[in-house]
Amino acid sequence: MDTTMPTRILVVDDEVTLCDTLKFNLELEGYEVDTAYSAEEALTLDLASYALILLDVMMGDISGFAMAKILKKNPRTANIPIIFCTAKGEEDDMISGLDLGADDYIAKPYSIRNILARVKTVLRRAANSSSSPSDVLTYEGLWVNRELKLCTVDGEDVRMPRKEFEILCLLLDNPGKVFTREEILHRVWRDEVIVLERVVDVNITRLRAKIGRYGKNIITRSGYGYGFAL
Repeated sequence: MDTTMPTRILVVDDEVTLCDTLKFNLELEGYEVDTAYSAEEALTLDLASYALILLDVMMGDISGFAMAKILKKNPRTANIPIIFCTAKGEEDDMISGLDLGADDYIAKPYSIRNILARVKTVLRRAANSSSSPSDVLTYEGLWVNRELKLCTVDGEDVRMPRKEFEILCLLLDNPGKVFTREEILHRVWRDEVIVLERVVDVNITRLRAKIGRYGKNIITRSGYGYGFAL
């Protein structure tokens, strides 16, 4: 059975019919798609959970360009690919969009086939550019940045000691895999000191409490060890 998580895409456009059309066709291609009818609505979502954002330029108080600036300033969303889909097809507008860090710029009117082809290209390019393990690990509202040593749960910062953080990274980076206590000791404590396996249990208990509703995703397999279940 294929347990691969579908690629999540967000469509942001104030034209409801257009949003719904894109959602329908992208879902036919196997993507998981959400829609927002304004930048304001989109900014209330967990944007870090999306692999790609299709973004209109001319919207309400917050334009697509302004939203892109917000995304690029936030370390959680700075690397999410953006495709602008807009009626502003002048060359200067296109250059402005690309200068903001957009990965593509498609002028309306456009065909659905064109959109689908551009989406595949951008996603493939993003995957190839991050062939090494990502510094950012996410599951729904649980977000971890290994480089910055940060963890947030539903947008709230969660402080934890180094060992708890490293255990969380290990489990979240290998969903569905069960690690024995010995394996966790070897990977997290390495050869620093002699540590009893009981220390792993204590850190797991503390970690579960700190990550709130996601604590239940850290599973125990009696006689084996611990894993992170999606």
